[in-house]
Amino acid sequence: MQELKSVYNKEELLNNAIGLLKNLIEIPSFSKDEFNTSVEIENFFEKHQIPTKRFKNNIWAVNKHFDVFKPSVLLNTHHDTVKPNKAYTLDPFVPVEKDGKLFGLGSNDAGASLVSMAQVFLHFYDKEDLKYNLVIALTAEEEISGFDGIEALFPQLPNVELAIVGEPTQMNLAIAEKGLLVIDGEMKGTPSHAAHPNDDNSIVKCMQDLQNILAFKFPKVSEYLGEVKVTLSGIHAGVQHNVVPESCNFTLDVRVTDEYSNQEAFDIIQSQMESTLTARSFRLNSSKIEMDHPFVKAGIEIGRTTYGSPTSSDQAIIPCTSVKMGPGDSRRSHTADEFIYIREIEEGIEIYISILEKVL
Repeated sequence: MQELKSVYNKEELLNNAIGLLKNLIEIPSFSKDEFNTSVEIENFFEKHQIPTKRFKNNIWAVNKHFDVFKPSVLLNTHHDTVKPNKAYTLDPFVPVEKDGKLFGLGSNDAGASLVSMAQVFLHFYDKEDLKYNLVIALTAEEEISGFDGIEALFPQLPNVELAIVGEPTQMNLAIAEKGLLVIDGEMKGTPSHAAHPNDDNSIVKCMQDLQNILAFKFPKVSEYLGEVKVTLSGIHAGVQHNVVPESCNFTLDVRVTDEYSNQEAFDIIQSQMESTLTARSFRLNSSKIEMDHPFVKAGIEIGRTTYGSPTSSDQAIIPCTSVKMGPGDSRRSHTADEFIYIREIEEGIEIYISILEKVL
């Protein structure tokens, strides 16, 4: 890795990051209740003489030599967390540094990305003659795909051409991400006493309908994300053993690839089913960045790999070209005794800077 040139040296940047992450771990920041972590983030930038702007619980800033005539590159990640897994053995709100790891709720998802991006912003903040403005937005409600996070803030951000979304990817480039479509369905039938014949049993009809859609293959397969995945994640019918219910209700979790919009996927699924379907939302669509994009090419040049991500993030609601990349491992997210390796934060800062120095 090339030596970083900055008013801050590598050790200072890493110490800044670890200190900020420990402070954030100590502050509960469940989705919709992120005010205290937003203040901690404001305080961090104030300490480094960087003015910030606030919109609800979203904190953002622009580089010192911001030029309204230039496009912007956005560094974005979130500071909300899920609630602690019940299997925790450690206090989720007490940062513990041990064996090269930092334990604590949100350390991996997405605290490590947040504190790494904050150091990257410090590194570039007062640099002149950049080809792009650099904007950082540390936002709320990602874990619930809420409406008051990056989606609400984005129209206020200046001319964003590329968004780098910080999520645990082991600092490889998730160049495509599956969208999320949640569908509630209902199969109607004829209610009756269980002792009598009934050829219009809503449960039986629903089982047949579900077997059909779960076996269905979408015609188009994504180069990066594979097939659209339809999962039955909930089913409910009946309240008494001797009564055939009028209806059977179910929920489908659909992970949509870049080959389809959520609306297109919904229409195809409805065409294959007799049940009445209702989509909870169409807003969390799949996303993709082209392999010849300068950011992707710069990442590949320094040895990073590319892949398609099956998990969703705020990338789904960012209306511009985006790529998902950050320190940590997605398999640790939302687990008990969540942790991040200190070296992952160090590498995250260096890799972000190395790529951006080729782009900015």
